[in-house]
Amino acid sequence: MKQKRKDPLVKYDPTSDVLYIATRKGLEEEFAEVAPGVNVELDRKGNVLGVEILRASHTLRGFVRSLAKRHDAA
Repeated sequence: MKQKRKDPLVKYDPTSDVLYIATRKGLEEEFAEVAPGVNVELDRKGNVLGVEILRASHTLRGFVRSLAKRHDAA
């Protein structure tokens, strides 16, 4: 049985502007692009191992702005 992480492991590489969130330990069998620049890594049973976000500073810009607006409104 694959071990789930208690807390996701988050890594960011500023040189390549890639954000990676690992959700489960295991060997990657394949990946699926679920949105432009957003890949989900899967094991052979289809369990999600992690999420890779390419051009993270650009891809997440709108998300971060939305969070900031919600925080300011609270």
